Amino acid sequence: MNVQASAASDAILIEKDVEVPMRDGARLMADVFRPKDGNTRVPAILNLGPYQKDKLWVAPDTLEEKPNDWMNWETINPLWWVPRGYAAVRVDGRGSGKSQGQCEPWSLAEAADFYDAIEWAAVQPWCNGNVGLNGISYYAINQWFAANRQPPSLKAIIPWEGFADIYRDGLYHGGILSVFMTNWFTAHLMHHKLGRASQQLPDAWKVNTLDFWLSNNLDTGAFHGAQAQWDKITVPLFSVGNWTGFGLHLRGNTEAYMRAASPHKKLRIHTGSHVHPFYREEAREDQIRFFDYWLKGIDNGVMAEPPIKLAIRHGADKIEWRHEQEWPLARTQWTKLYFDLSPLPPGAPANRGGLVRDNPKEVSARTYPASSLGTMGSTSAASSQVMGGGIKPDMGIALETPPLDEDLEITGPLAASFFVSSSSEDMDLFLTLRHFDGDGNEMMETGQQGSPVPVAKGWLRVSHRELDPELTLPYRPYHKHRRRLYLKPGEIVKVDVEIWPTSMVFKKGHRIRLDVQPRDGVGSQGYLHYHADYNTGTNTVYAGGEREAYLLLPVIPRK
Repeated sequence: MNVQASAASDAILIEKDVEVPMRDGARLMADVFRPKDGNTRVPAILNLGPYQKDKLWVAPDTLEEKPNDWMNWETINPLWWVPRGYAAVRVDGRGSGKSQGQCEPWSLAEAADFYDAIEWAAVQPWCNGNVGLNGISYYAINQWFAANRQPPSLKAIIPWEGFADIYRDGLYHGGILSVFMTNWFTAHLMHHKLGRASQQLPDAWKVNTLDFWLSNNLDTGAFHGAQAQWDKITVPLFSVGNWTGFGLHLRGNTEAYMRAASPHKKLRIHTGSHVHPFYREEAREDQIRFFDYWLKGIDNGVMAEPPIKLAIRHGADKIEWRHEQEWPLARTQWTKLYFDLSPLPPGAPANRGGLVRDNPKEVSARTYPASSLGTMGSTSAASSQVMGGGIKPDMGIALETPPLDEDLEITGPLAASFFVSSSSEDMDLFLTLRHFDGDGNEMMETGQQGSPVPVAKGWLRVSHRELDPELTLPYRPYHKHRRRLYLKPGEIVKVDVEIWPTSMVFKKGHRIRLDVQPRDGVGSQGYLHYHADYNTGTNTVYAGGEREAYLLLPVIPRK
């Protein structure tokens, strides 16, 4: 163990490469940042994962936290937390950084290691016995899986933008593979095979996680260790999401608030980039007040306040914070906007349709090509990565409201229900909710990855349309993903598509638009999908009459 004094603060003691014993005899390596005054025992805040505890994160100049030698990707800044009476513990997960063994991201094995690290920290002479978990993304995700195992010393968690079900939230959106995940795995495999980490661990990534992910493309139970077991998550939790985190994290944070067994829950949803909100002074105050209450026993009133804190969006990154008592909001007016596919007037774009207040009396249909890839070809997996070939704004159909006659707020979960058929044995549905101003210009938001994004998205591979009747709610379809119900050419089936939660105030004169497409639509740059080779021929959407088709919106009335 190498003990150093912090160059930035004489009040912080830094212990490098501390051995953390695991139940099987393995030793994981950790760095501990704690108050130099050893007479006071403090709570520990832990991270465990593959991002290398020794790898300096050079933070952007726009971050409220000042850059320093101890910044580490997606973890708390010790120079802010330690002087406020906490220890920060960073553990290299097994097979990563300086920890020997085989890396298995988001696995039962990793959850067991996290349990052991939590219990180790709790009995250290500098710790008061209380452990909390706090971090972004990876360091949020595996908080759920550690909490599944109920370590006795784990007293509170803050999963900040962290998915909770690797199948539904991460790998397979509506049954369609997200290539973000395969790219993520490859990137971190490369860090440990070709980067500096390979000098420490030349053979730590031999477990074929990628094949495991791709082989288990139905939710058959193989991912049990990487899915929150909500009935077992009883620890106090502060679940934090990002409206622009559709495609990876947001669903996990809202599902947690709705379903976790913990009697002590708070929910916060902000907007903007993936890292900036976590390090803002306003956000750090939210975090530390929660931990002060649960890890230090300070009665600061945080749990007596409204449990929900939402950034209500007004378009183009304008927000106002609002506190609420429940999720979804009790005063929600669940509102159906029906698909109108009636014949178009001369000169109208061929793919246009309407979103209207009343279900059209007659059934209408609209047929569109199942693929529009140009030179890449519909069977090319590589085309999923090509902006010009993978995202085409005029694919499928575009359903739009007339100009709104008054401001309209939607905040909460969304869904769409409609009827489809295909000339092929399957079809993919990519739903994009969009916002246009009175001049017809699209209003975009700063996305989690920094690029412009629309309001919300949803996905479904039609063969995965079977619902779980116990978990499905009117505003949140829940698909089993246990078997494939392939189509017969021309067979018409009903589909219910989950659209991830959102918040937006559409101004008077603005329009709401829903794109129904066979491939990734606008604003998908960070989270593209693999398009299978059956996406050929034509797809058809039906609406009106007995083929009732609609977009379900969580309309919030003015107070």
